Amino acid sequence: MGLPSSSSSPLPLRKSALPPRNMLTPKRAPASRQERQVGQKLLLVFRRNLSGYLFLLPALLVFAFFVWYPIVLGFSISFQSIDMINPPAWVGWANYHHVLTDPLFAVAWRNTVAFTFYALLFGYVIPIVLALLINEMRHGKGFFRLAFYLPVMLPPIVTVFLWRWIYNPDSGLLNALLSLVHLPGGLWLETPGSALPALMVIATWSNAGSTMLIYLAALQGVSATLYEASEIDGASIWRRLWHVTLPAIRPIMLLMLVLQVIGTMQVFTEPFTITGGGPQHATVSVLLLIYNYAFQDADFGSASALGVILFLALAVFALIYMRMTNRLMQGD
Repeated sequence: MGLPSSSSSPLPLRKSALPPRNMLTPKRAPASRQERQVGQKLLLVFRRNLSGYLFLLPALLVFAFFVWYPIVLGFSISFQSIDMINPPAWVGWANYHHVLTDPLFAVAWRNTVAFTFYALLFGYVIPIVLALLINEMRHGKGFFRLAFYLPVMLPPIVTVFLWRWIYNPDSGLLNALLSLVHLPGGLWLETPGSALPALMVIATWSNAGSTMLIYLAALQGVSATLYEASEIDGASIWRRLWHVTLPAIRPIMLLMLVLQVIGTMQVFTEPFTITGGGPQHATVSVLLLIYNYAFQDADFGSASALGVILFLALAVFALIYMRMTNRLMQGD
């Protein structure tokens, strides 16, 4: 007997369940109408301001080349050994270690902080007092504004020679005036104890005029109705000053306080041109020490490292100034 033969036609193979080809490729979701409107608005704003951007581009390039690039380069140089003779070498934190262990580092910061303290103690109050006095004058306001602003217009070298003559121990004006009232003269720039305050007087005399004009402009913005109301209430001039004038210009006073701290901590002209950092390093400032590192010792890495430290210290006050400015603008 023969075995039953199998079917001549094979069983059909079962196809694997594959998704359609159009389901394998992800479909790109069409942009919503809101997204298209946002894109069109941005493009419209760019086209409208294109001419403004083109006018602003040269200023941005100049600012980037002369401000941003030196800042970035200073950070980079602070980690290198550069003496303009040998090729630059990466030294890591060695420059910062050299600066922080230098005995003049603490001396320079102590002198700078002391100069800032003296400047705030006298140089911050004097412009406010001058502005208040001139604002209360009935006649001669223009003359006194010009008289107090005149030192600002003098070139620094003229100011240096003028005050060198005033402080001269032999033929100076200050000792001559003291001798008229039978008071002993002094070695104002040659004594460590008096050299730094003497430089503070020069800096205050040179810069108080511009600050005084800012306070005068702020005083002009005080509403006259406040003064009239205080006079009706019988307030004296001191009460009007304390309760009306000073609160009205308080935001400007705070801004000028921060700006003066930033400016006085960068004192350089007076120590460099008048005392050279002496006597006995009594007037060495941070900027003068940076100058000595760079141009006397040819140690540009240490100079940049100290510059970075000063930059970070001043950045704190700059942030405070920006925050106060934003609050003042929001208040307006």
